[in-house]
Amino acid sequence: MSGRWRARRRYGAGSGRRAGFTLIELLVVFVIIGLLLSIAVPRYQNSVQRSKEAVLRQNLATAREAIDRFFADRGRYPDALDDLVREGYLRTLPNDPLTESSTAWVIVPPRDSTSPGRVYDIRSTAEGVARDATRYEDW
Repeated sequence: MSGRWRARRRYGAGSGRRAGFTLIELLVVFVIIGLLLSIAVPRYQNSVQRSKEAVLRQNLATAREAIDRFFADRGRYPDALDDLVREGYLRTLPNDPLTESSTAWVIVPPRDSTSPGRVYDIRSTAEGVARDATRYEDW
């Protein structure tokens, strides 16, 4: 037999050596996957947080607009947030995506105590600071 034949025979199907990845190759793949995840996961979490903050701002703006329309139509502020839904100014109470609740709002009464109604403004009950360094409760 020639040298070529022996080399093929030695690493061929009948040699007892199995085809597959070595431990080093697998470790390199896992390290690369780990590095990619260490970059991707924080970016994903930041985008989720940005999205929640944008939804909160939009929900506050929608509720405040409904309160203003209620006042413009009726000459008084609503007594409760449910009045906005009951009277058709909102379909449902907006959800606070940070607290995951539609009922956990801080109700701000009118500054003028002679104004009828109890809901002048709403604020979030979420704790913490937004990405722009403002507190959620100040929005």
